[in-house]
Amino acid sequence: MRKSDLINNISDKTGIPKVDVLVTVETLIKEIKGNIAKGENIYIRGFGSFITKKRAAKIGRNIKKNVAVHIPEHFIPAFKPSKEFVNEVKQMPAAQ
Repeated sequence: MRKSDLINNISDKTGIPKVDVLVTVETLIKEIKGNIAKGENIYIRGFGSFITKKRAAKIGRNIKKNVAVHIPEHFIPAFKPSKEFVNEVKQMPAAQ
């Protein structure tokens, strides 16, 4: 499912015009990205958490030049689903 499919489904189920749904979805995504970039976690009960994970500094390798490269510690965005969400997915029938 793409973002446009999501917007169409929400609009069809709620009766809200697609333009309004698009603005809402875009604003939600922008808020999530902005808060994660500031280091703030977002918790949505029953769905999951958008968090940042710290990656420790390490030595990597540039395989083209065969040179060791220092990779400093950094943060990456991550999503951790809630227990309810995980259980709901587990209950899905297996794909055939």
